[in-house]
Amino acid sequence: MPKQVVIYSDGACKGNPGPGGWGAVLEYGDARKLLHGGELVTTNNRMELMAAIEALKQLRRPCQVALYTDSQYMRKGIMEWMKNWKRNGWRTAAKKPVKNADLWQQLDELAGPHEIAWHWVKGHSGHPGNDLADELANKGVDEVRAKTTARTG
Repeated sequence: MPKQVVIYSDGACKGNPGPGGWGAVLEYGDARKLLHGGELVTTNNRMELMAAIEALKQLRRPCQVALYTDSQYMRKGIMEWMKNWKRNGWRTAAKKPVKNADLWQQLDELAGPHEIAWHWVKGHSGHPGNDLADELANKGVDEVRAKTTARTG
């Protein structure tokens, strides 16, 4: 029987583009792992994708995953749009390159071995898992900003 894992993921950006962060909460039984990170110049959508990517990187064998996100971009991308993007050589229906294709491809590869149910939750609505992921994403932004200030200060 595959492990059952719950993931809450979120991205944050101060300016779009600007300093950004991602956060993820992984829960397996009574165990919980908190992850976060960030980039100096990025977008909110990239950070949303990075949160899921970094969470899925933690899984060492195929799992049943319930992944919660407040990003319709990520949920619709993986559930509705990706099949056509792949068929069209990572181009949209308008024949333009898919934005963030590098991260979509990485997410697709990491999701492959798992059975993932992609759930959308409204952001900033009091959902404990999403609120914690948001807090971690903002911590990622703060750490990126602090490193930059330390280097230039």
